[in-house]
Amino acid sequence: MDWNNFVDTFWQNTMNGLSLGAIYALIALGYTLVYGVLRLINFAHSEIFMLGCFGSFATLWALGIDRINGDNPYKSGLELIGIMALCLVVSMAISATAAVTLERIAYRPLRKRNAPRLVFLISAIGASFAIAEAVALFGAKGREEYGLPFVLNEKDVLFTVFGADMTNVRFIAIVGAVVMMVLLTTFVSRTRTGRGIRAVAQDAETARLMGVNTDRIIFITFLLGGLMAGGAAFLFELFRGAARYDTGFVLGVKSFTAAVLGGIGNIKGALLGGITLGVVELWGAGLFGGRWTDVIAFVVLVSVLMFRPSGLLGETLGRARA
Repeated sequence: MDWNNFVDTFWQNTMNGLSLGAIYALIALGYTLVYGVLRLINFAHSEIFMLGCFGSFATLWALGIDRINGDNPYKSGLELIGIMALCLVVSMAISATAAVTLERIAYRPLRKRNAPRLVFLISAIGASFAIAEAVALFGAKGREEYGLPFVLNEKDVLFTVFGADMTNVRFIAIVGAVVMMVLLTTFVSRTRTGRGIRAVAQDAETARLMGVNTDRIIFITFLLGGLMAGGAAFLFELFRGAARYDTGFVLGVKSFTAAVLGGIGNIKGALLGGITLGVVELWGAGLFGGRWTDVIAFVVLVSVLMFRPSGLLGETLGRARA
């Protein structure tokens, strides 16, 4: 343990942990939404995120933007905003399309046949491997890493708090994630469709008898999860700048951990779990070293679940307050 390094890097790691945790939280929302409605762990959600990463890459490639390691090459702020907005829209569209296609192909036929839960789980794992291997087989670089253009220069510091620098990229990641989560929470709690989602989550059979179109609700649930994953992919690639066929695996596992940590099936729990995991993970890296980050993530999960088996908040989507 290196206490001096922990103290010296505490505020910077806290700042960086907030941006990383915001990414975890956005991805975790996909897990928690699907679990809340279907009681299904959608292990293919990590690949939905990965496809969103390649959506950002494809957009920049189509615009003719090569890998950038220097200063911001764009002449105007409007041009930069337009490029970022386009990348965000394409990433969210690709992830959302992949998510609803996955639901239609891999899960809906099983629901029609009243398949056991174990079959859904196997289908999710199979879909995860199938998507990742398809990208590895048919991608231009196969299993190699793709270097993505850096749209922003992360050296630009917006402000400093307690000696910790908040860069433009990490600030955008935090603000973007918070805005998306607020919009999702508002949609689920305030709209008619959101009430349908909560009704199906609480009791699908009763909701069906009351006239709720459960197939439509499940479709929208996967759509929302895909949109969150696509948004997370764009924000992640702003400061990561690289992707490969298995990019989503570790992030997916940690985001699922964040969902369980906050309370699987709880939207606010996904936010709390993601932020908590991101910050604690980097605190641990400052104390024990970067090689321990993955270990720390799961030690935190096990420690919390020992005392709160339902997670930090533990409230399910179906029982969430309107």
